Amino acid sequence: MATERNDRDTAGVIAPPPLIYLGFLALGLALDYLWPAGLATGGARYPAGLALFALGGAIFAFALRQLRRAGTSLEPRKPTTAVVTGGPYRLSRNPIYVALSLAYLGLAVAADNPWAAALLAPALAVMHYGVIAREELYLEGKFGDEYLRYKASVRRWL
Repeated sequence: MATERNDRDTAGVIAPPPLIYLGFLALGLALDYLWPAGLATGGARYPAGLALFALGGAIFAFALRQLRRAGTSLEPRKPTTAVVTGGPYRLSRNPIYVALSLAYLGLAVAADNPWAAALLAPALAVMHYGVIAREELYLEGKFGDEYLRYKASVRRWL
């Protein structure tokens, strides 16, 4: 799916990423209410869910710190002012989305909600086409070779 760069100095994402994840989580909760099912995780669901959520939170905080150090915004509706390559951005071009995915999965596991867990895949598809592809097109247009070199050397997810 091709995306077009908009005239504003933003990526033109379809929605703020946290709202995308929250929307799919809400859908998972609604489906579980209508058709309850369990993940069969037993007593391990709370520690496992908490561990995933905490790992996501730690990655998010580390990535946010790197953005702030570089003087660029977390908000996709604001202009990006720098290509951030340090910290978790050395391992993933999208550590914040990795963090949100881990936190989402942690909540699904802790809630014993297989619907929410299964909906992570379509949430990631929406993130790919509605957010990441648009951001990459924007960053390529704005930063050119600098971003292309970074993109060639660091994986999108992990």
